[in-house]
Amino acid sequence: MTRKIIRTETAPAPVGPYNQAIAASGEFIFVAGQIALHPSSGQIVGEGDVTQQTEQVLNNLKAILEAAGVTLADVVKTSVFLANMNDFAAMNAVYAQYFDEAIAPARACVEVSRLPKDVLVEIECIAVKS
Repeated sequence: MTRKIIRTETAPAPVGPYNQAIAASGEFIFVAGQIALHPSSGQIVGEGDVTQQTEQVLNNLKAILEAAGVTLADVVKTSVFLANMNDFAAMNAVYAQYFDEAIAPARACVEVSRLPKDVLVEIECIAVKS
């Protein structure tokens, strides 16, 4: 994959582990939104705890990406959906452990009125395979 980080001082700097934009070429992998379901039990992990839920969500994404032959380092865009924007800092702290800030994907984060199974966080991503 060719990957180029796009940065400009004429737009606001990122306020977390993400970049303003990524230019990439290769095979695109679109991963559906993941919630904090345990892969074998199908039960919600971390009921009421956005930190535990974010960890499970990112582990689920990681597993799907690996099945596609890529890693989190190949992710160029994420979308984060939070049931409560007050959980942003806790989600962001976990997110930062999974993505190297220097090459972190572009990201959007929005608050939504409700998520499946009443979880606190859902994340989808786009990766590029060379």
